[in-house]
Amino acid sequence: MTVPLSILDLAQVAEGSTPAETFASSVSLAQHAETWGYRRIWYAEHHNMGSIASSATSVLIAHIAAHTSSIRLGSGGVMLPNHSPLTIAEQFGTLESLHPGRIDLGLGRAPGSDQVTARALRRDPASADSFPQDVLELQGYLTGETRVPGVQATPGKGTNVPLYILGSSLFGARLAAALGLPFAFASHFAPQALQDAAAIYRREFTPSEQTDRPHFIAGVNVIAADSANDAHHEFHEAMLRRVSLLLGRGQTFTREESEAILASPGGQQMADMARYSAVGTADVVQDYLERFAAQTGADELILATQAGSTEAWLRSFELVAGAMLRVGA
Repeated sequence: MTVPLSILDLAQVAEGSTPAETFASSVSLAQHAETWGYRRIWYAEHHNMGSIASSATSVLIAHIAAHTSSIRLGSGGVMLPNHSPLTIAEQFGTLESLHPGRIDLGLGRAPGSDQVTARALRRDPASADSFPQDVLELQGYLTGETRVPGVQATPGKGTNVPLYILGSSLFGARLAAALGLPFAFASHFAPQALQDAAAIYRREFTPSEQTDRPHFIAGVNVIAADSANDAHHEFHEAMLRRVSLLLGRGQTFTREESEAILASPGGQQMADMARYSAVGTADVVQDYLERFAAQTGADELILATQAGSTEAWLRSFELVAGAMLRVGA
């Protein structure tokens, strides 16, 4: 596999588990991943989701970084309209100062929550409109070329933490291209615009001080197991959990209700969100990922797995690494 592989750790809190146990599992994954040959691990900012524990993204990155030595770590992403650019520059400037050369800063403009939670975050509904300007302000703090006279990020100034634009639409593709930044597309849950976004990003890319060529990262779901039956069982269970996550809104569904919803037309639309999914034994997953990389022209793949147990979750990434990666790749 010539395309690097990375990991999106959703910091899932399994039923009957706790955030503390989730964080211990994330540490274990990161420690294994840097020996298996993965390039980076990213953590996403979500709020008010009982099954996802990565809300304090920079704090989690700091914890994982303190327990690893070489793998790159970052946000996939920080939802910048929830924060001031100065605050994020200080947080990630601190991370880079503590763990030089290992920190990435992926940025998104979605709230990472529902509208009620967005209000609880004190988010201005119009804040997403200033996302391009906020990215530039943040970049200025990190490079030491501040756009706000008299204001510097300490720590942050001169750390040059690399920025990545995250998106699930053509807006993110065009912004990343215009700013000359790497672009990560959320095709693991928003597959519809993948090909158009990749084409627009490459066609409109303008070189920048950070990078002189496009770098396109595509997200893909992966569940690898020792048998095909185990992999497809894990995938189906993950889809049932997604019913509750996306449609529950505080309501708990029985298994029979979740199965019925998944089989309905609305459920099929939700299932299409996982269109790009590699499910099966290691060789099947390897074949899928190689074809997916070729079809998208991706420069890097970032893998997400929603296996239900820590053991199945770790085993999935281990099997993929054994089939496709070399240590130090």
